[in-house]
Amino acid sequence: MFRRLIPLLLVAALLVMVALAWLYHQLNAPLRTGSGVEVLVVEPGTTLIGVAGRLQAEGLIRHRLPLRLYVRLSGRSRIHAGEYRLTRKESALDLLARLERGDVIRYSITFPEGWTLAEWRAILARQAKLRQVAADWSGAELAEALDIEQANPEGWFSPNTYFFVAGESDLDILDRAYRRQVETLSGLWADRASGLPYREPYEALIMASLVEKETGVAAERARIAGVFVRRLAQGMRLQTDPTVIYGLGDRYRGNLTRAHLRESNAYNTYHIDGLPPTPIANPGDEALRAALAPADGEALYFVARGDGSHEFSTTLQEHQRAVRRYQLQRRADYRSSPKPEADAQ
Repeated sequence: MFRRLIPLLLVAALLVMVALAWLYHQLNAPLRTGSGVEVLVVEPGTTLIGVAGRLQAEGLIRHRLPLRLYVRLSGRSRIHAGEYRLTRKESALDLLARLERGDVIRYSITFPEGWTLAEWRAILARQAKLRQVAADWSGAELAEALDIEQANPEGWFSPNTYFFVAGESDLDILDRAYRRQVETLSGLWADRASGLPYREPYEALIMASLVEKETGVAAERARIAGVFVRRLAQGMRLQTDPTVIYGLGDRYRGNLTRAHLRESNAYNTYHIDGLPPTPIANPGDEALRAALAPADGEALYFVARGDGSHEFSTTLQEHQRAVRRYQLQRRADYRSSPKPEADAQ
């Protein structure tokens, strides 16, 4: 009896070995990326068994049974939703490992220093991989959603590169940028220089936005902040063009005129005392640092040289000479920032 079973056992063992070899080959064979599928999208709630069916349906594997058997026998089941870029020579087991790690495609978006919130939102709206949650919200609605105290959330978003995966929202990006700006401002406020004319961190944020918009050469940020701080300390108006431009909104067409400078509004620092009511852009880390640690000196004026840098002056007479040298020869209607007090009428 036993002798008659031996051949059957040998045949059974051989069949098992063949089956295991076939399973091993199927699991480790490269995916058939020539099918034209380059990205596998795994929706939330999808199981590994479901992925196996998708892979067969997309022509990426010949048979789904080997992967389904492996999943059931190994107990591996947790995977992350998202987009997965398929690579050449990658096997089903390689892909399974990436699904478990959540090695999804990550996208990035960069916001330079000095961009306004409106410019941020325009860029966010063009990101096809982001869900548009806050695209139609007003500034006040956005501020409320992020628990920002001010109704105008301008300035509260840290310029940086942000990474995201398909399915995240524009609000997710803004929330991260807001939290980073709060953290940066809080840290710098704690180490601020003494004697600054700010009653609260928000005023430093406003000042940083002015510094950001006025700075063409990074090394000048602290010097420009120093000019603005000294003007505030002496009761002088800031008289900086970027605030006027911000107050004009969509009416600004690239040419700042005398009529614009004479216009009275809350952002026209040629007419108001002190800081404008809100930031005028989103300042970066270095502008925040400059606002809270301005450079020492005596300069009260600066004028653009035309190459991104500025000429700094201590007296009105020096400044007027610099204006004639760098600006009036090119454009009679030009007004540098800050403008001489004598011309502020």
